[in-house]
Amino acid sequence: MSNLVQRLSEGTHPVELSLRPVRNREALKECIKRGYVHVKFTGTRGGTELGVSLDKDSIDRSNADVENGSEEITLIGNLTLDYVKVRCRATINLSTYDGHGCLERVE
Repeated sequence: MSNLVQRLSEGTHPVELSLRPVRNREALKECIKRGYVHVKFTGTRGGTELGVSLDKDSIDRSNADVENGSEEITLIGNLTLDYVKVRCRATINLSTYDGHGCLERVE
């Protein structure tokens, strides 16, 4: 396992959503609809931006109000990082698009 995968799998880390062209509600809704989002782990050297294929059934919207940009949403999805299959879990504050996240190894 790579050092990056190991480090991001230990505890939670600061993250932000990389929504393009602008970080706003419409861009987030489009990403969720498309089933793909970019999550940037900001605590790594230079930041590590990962493309995450969302598991739409696992998205926790119980504390979310995407329309009004309040509360938070938990996005969960899979990707491969340095040849290791991982699951990304990111809890995002909908007013700032920042939050915390972690990776979990998938066997």
